[in-house]
Amino acid sequence: MTKRIVLTDAAPRPIGPYSQAVVAGDLVFCAGQIGLDPATGKLVGGGLAAEASRAIENLAAVLAAEGLGLGDVVKTTVYVVDLGEGPALNEVYGRYFGAPHPARATVEVSALPAGARVEIDAVAVRGAALSRP
Repeated sequence: MTKRIVLTDAAPRPIGPYSQAVVAGDLVFCAGQIGLDPATGKLVGGGLAAEASRAIENLAAVLAAEGLGLGDVVKTTVYVVDLGEGPALNEVYGRYFGAPHPARATVEVSALPAGARVEIDAVAVRGAALSRP
């Protein structure tokens, strides 16, 4: 199996030695996205909710470069600097990832790049829409 790199101008450029996503077979592994505005390269204002929205929109842009959408996501990992902001995170997350929801892990961390409050990565599967059991 070969792997292929995804790079789109619709999402922020990587700020380190990593790819926006890597495609391996039918799997798309998206790097963590923070609330950077791709047009300015700066973190959006408005707190965790605004950052989470922008981070998910950045993930959606990376997936769109592969012809996929948020409905193709099967797993996310969310990193937050304060688990106490979970209700705000869940409200935003639920707007973008409708039922049936992808599997998710949420981890509190001491710091994130660029002073972000939240970072989200994702794994998507081509052609495997989620369904309820």
